[in-house]
Amino acid sequence: NLFEQFHRLANVYFVFIALLNFVPAVNAFQPELALAPVLFILAVTAIKDLWEDYSRYRSDQEINHMECLVYSRNEKKYISRYWKEVKVGDFVQLRCNEIIPADILLLSSSDPDGLCHIETANLDGETNLKQRQVVRRFLELDSEFDPLKFTSVIECEKPNNDLSRFRGYIIHKSGKKDGLFKENLLLRGCTIRNTEEVAGIVIYAGHETKALLNNNGPRYKRSKLERQMNADVLWCVLILLVMCLFSAIGHGLWVWQYGEKKKPIFDVPGPDGKYLSPVLASVYLFLTVIIVFQVLIPISLYVSIEIVKICQVYFIHQDKDLYDEETDSQLQCRALNITEDLGQVQFIFSDKTGTLTENKMVFRRCTVSGIEYSHDDNGELMATFLSNTCTSGKLNIKVIHRSQSTKTHRRTGSRAEAKRASILSKHTAFSSPMEKDITPDPRLLEKVNECAKHLEVMRSHEQPLSHLSPELCDVFDFFVALTICNTVVVTAPNQPRQKVNRFELKSPVKTIEDFIRRFTPSRLTSGSNSSSSSSLATSKSMHRFGLSMLSSTSTDSTLLKLEENSQQGRTAGAGAPEEGELRYEAESPDEAALVYAARAYNCSLVGRLSDQVSVELPHLGTLSFEVLHTLGFDSVRKRMSVVVRHPLTDEINVYTKGADSVVMDLLLPCSSDDPRGKHQKKIRSKTQNYLNLYAVDGLRTLCIAKRVLSKEEYGCWLKTHLEAESSIENREELLFQSALRIEKNLHLLGATGIEDRLQDGVPETIANLRKAGLQIWVLTGDKQETAVNIAYACKLLDHDEEIITLNAESPVNGATGNMTVGFTPLYPPSSSVLSSLGLVIDGRTLAYALEPALEDKFLALAKRCRSVLCCRSTPLQKSMVVKLVRDKLKAMTLAIGDGANDVSMIQVADVGVGISGQEGMQAVMASDFAIPRFRHLEKLLLVHGHWCYSRLANMVLYFFYKNAMFVALLFWYQFYCGFSGSSMIDQWYLIFFNLFFSSLPQLITGVLDKDVPAEVLIAVPQLYKSGQNMEEYQPHMFWMNMIDAMYQSLVCFFIPYFTYYDSEVDIFSWGTPITTIALFTIILHLAIETKTWHILFLAGTLKNIILFFFVALVYNASCPVCHPPSNPYWTMERLMGDPMFYFTCIISPVVALLPRYCVFSHIFSCM
Repeated sequence: NLFEQFHRLANVYFVFIALLNFVPAVNAFQPELALAPVLFILAVTAIKDLWEDYSRYRSDQEINHMECLVYSRNEKKYISRYWKEVKVGDFVQLRCNEIIPADILLLSSSDPDGLCHIETANLDGETNLKQRQVVRRFLELDSEFDPLKFTSVIECEKPNNDLSRFRGYIIHKSGKKDGLFKENLLLRGCTIRNTEEVAGIVIYAGHETKALLNNNGPRYKRSKLERQMNADVLWCVLILLVMCLFSAIGHGLWVWQYGEKKKPIFDVPGPDGKYLSPVLASVYLFLTVIIVFQVLIPISLYVSIEIVKICQVYFIHQDKDLYDEETDSQLQCRALNITEDLGQVQFIFSDKTGTLTENKMVFRRCTVSGIEYSHDDNGELMATFLSNTCTSGKLNIKVIHRSQSTKTHRRTGSRAEAKRASILSKHTAFSSPMEKDITPDPRLLEKVNECAKHLEVMRSHEQPLSHLSPELCDVFDFFVALTICNTVVVTAPNQPRQKVNRFELKSPVKTIEDFIRRFTPSRLTSGSNSSSSSSLATSKSMHRFGLSMLSSTSTDSTLLKLEENSQQGRTAGAGAPEEGELRYEAESPDEAALVYAARAYNCSLVGRLSDQVSVELPHLGTLSFEVLHTLGFDSVRKRMSVVVRHPLTDEINVYTKGADSVVMDLLLPCSSDDPRGKHQKKIRSKTQNYLNLYAVDGLRTLCIAKRVLSKEEYGCWLKTHLEAESSIENREELLFQSALRIEKNLHLLGATGIEDRLQDGVPETIANLRKAGLQIWVLTGDKQETAVNIAYACKLLDHDEEIITLNAESPVNGATGNMTVGFTPLYPPSSSVLSSLGLVIDGRTLAYALEPALEDKFLALAKRCRSVLCCRSTPLQKSMVVKLVRDKLKAMTLAIGDGANDVSMIQVADVGVGISGQEGMQAVMASDFAIPRFRHLEKLLLVHGHWCYSRLANMVLYFFYKNAMFVALLFWYQFYCGFSGSSMIDQWYLIFFNLFFSSLPQLITGVLDKDVPAEVLIAVPQLYKSGQNMEEYQPHMFWMNMIDAMYQSLVCFFIPYFTYYDSEVDIFSWGTPITTIALFTIILHLAIETKTWHILFLAGTLKNIILFFFVALVYNASCPVCHPPSNPYWTMERLMGDPMFYFTCIISPVVALLPRYCVFSHIFSCM
């Protein structure tokens, strides 16, 4: 601990001064006494660190001594071992609801499909279940997994903290190599759910696991005020050196004036009988006065600031207004060192979805095949639900939340996080009644039923699916896409998951041989007998085991082959609800909203395995789509796709959903000469118009499209895709390029509009923050029209503002000149006009604006706008914008978001704020502060931020003043003692004056002082500007305090000097009144500076005065030889019997503080 503490230069300096005092030639005090302050400061810091370390130690011990089953090669069975004993290469067996002890490669699962469900709430806060898959060739084992037969070699990347990626490969004994993905890895801290038993091999253990590499503890930053304070500490060092140098020169001249023959009687020669030369005496004196004047550098300032900040954080946590009843969560402070930065923020960069909005997606409107369905009843239902929630919802939610146990999570994180995780896990994520209860549009529901009837007729007449009309085909495929183009996991309320014994186990296409075997012509021709028998066998097997959630369907090319299977499918569909309603575990609210919307039209997702998705459709029962590949969503492609084999046609279909800005560019070009092409163009035009209307209404839009692949097209693409999957180097880039090759020439099916309502209090919060002088930028990935509409709704943009919209399709030569001409008229000198400007820029234009040639002009324009809205921006662009403003404008920035895509900008900003929302805890884990709702930002900044800055700024200035004033008393005395480094103040008072006699009131003020009540700070947000302008701690204020300290020290020194001039008092009888006067002056000075006098401040002040007199009386009465040859015996007792002592103790502080009191009176009278 001492080694860590000596990383602080201040501690090294004070220890050096204390050790210097042990040198006889330069010592100023008793050496042991001089060590006392340093040892006290080190001890206080050590005790604080010890408490924190012990708390961590207990937590570590609890986790390290949790037990798990590890395979013993000697005993040839799984035996119980502690987590701390788990090593890389161990085989571990886990059961349902057990916490994973290390990062484990999944090799075996009790699930027949090789699946394992995990809950990552302890890792990232997400409560939806995630699927993990057994490594490919181990899934095909005929017998149970035996660790002794494991002969493969695993090669993987080095330990890292990337939770979303795992790269490696496994080489089998046969020489074949398979790629390893994150889907094969079970991460430490997650919980096994809905799976009876799994086994795997440990890849990373202990501190090399991804969970621990992400656990960096509290974030330590250096605040803006602390940086300025450090600069002033350097000024104090310079002042100290000047004072010491002046004293050394003065002492050298004083020694020199006596010469060799006129030495004063009190000048003692050295052991050799010789006197010191003036130069050597000056050097020794320089070191001596450094010891005497050392108090000028505030030894207790840093530890005092730490104590004050910890106390400030504690009181912020206790604020009930920052508690959210619905989620049972409160503010978290994850960075202890920057509380005062909350009071100096100038720019706020905010995400939109989940930050300004609820992130509860409700399906509102859609368009299919160019026809729009408004879902008016659904809008009315939502309005009714919201009104009911306002009156009764919070109370009900609170009761449910409080009853949930936290036992499952008790050992993997803080109690607060565990409590929140257990609360959220009681209910499936994104499944509130508002999100689930969707009223279908009557016209579209009629179309779905009509489609189902046509399918029944076609089945009875053995007609292929292609005979269905184009519009009904689009309706059918639209809802199929909504149901299967996602990663939603279907679970039953009871655990573990019900298992399905299927007649034929299919797996995704992983090899070319697989493809050839599965898609040979014989398979594509009709096979009535085999298909029917397969279907029948499946049905019998299901009835025998009593499991009716899923059924395997025939894969023939005509509807006739589905007759037997569809009858069984209807039975299966009807039987499923008996076990309880299915749960949809979605990774995002958009996915959940679309799946619930499809279910409202009787197109229900009823099961998902690694290789198939089961969908229950009206009149057709349960169909199983074989999943060949899933191309996940990423922020660059802005879409996701699934490649499936259609059970009705045996065709290979690609279903894609994504942002309209990218999907519309991927559609198959239409010919204007072809009637069908003209019709498709018309549908696209109508769809685009509806998308624009949805965006104007503030809805989030998604386009749905499909593509039918021929066998040759798929075979050609598969070859390159498999190479990308098995690659270790540049795997992500190769997979990205592979996705681009298949996601083209799409056929547009339709589009959806999803509503994400604003959080309560967002418009009022933004309005107040803007009044406080904060410039708010919203950085969102949503399309421009949607973002603009939300910006108006939340009062980021006003209808009376002039909006500048920047949209560029491509960079233009000479853009710099055009921008100058175009933007110059918008730079009027009048601030009233400037405040009515708003800027809207899309992601493509932002990419050009952030280029070095244009970034200064973009910033010049944005700085003159009251609000800035960046649309379609990527996570990287968000961080680049924050960094640009922070570095170019030297402004204090705050970034706030709720999702993983906001982490980069949160980490770049001076202050990062995470919202513990529905998208997990990634943003919270990367943040300095975490709040439940956006509206809590108002009080956090305007009240607590203002208070923290004001308190610390005044405390730091007071520290500098107090130390300078006390040291100046010693400096003035040097003029009367030949600059000999002597002190008229007893060394006990000198050493302990700052440590004990004057420390408590300033700590109380630093923690509890309130210059303005909270109600006024909220009602008058303009008061926040004092922190932005650093009005409490300007550079000149340091020098003003130093000048005031010099003046007060002159008064406190010379009034007692002239009072006792030419008297017979000894040095301590004169120095003790000076110490007493200095104490009174310093305390009264703090009383003038303190804005709030409360009982604790008064008690602390009285305690310090009583303590000083008590120590002085006891010390002077019991220590006659503590400081030979001087004798402090009975000094204070004699002084307290002298009326002159009381007179000087009253008149001196009054004269010393009169200028400051007059200045403060003038300031308050002007206010």
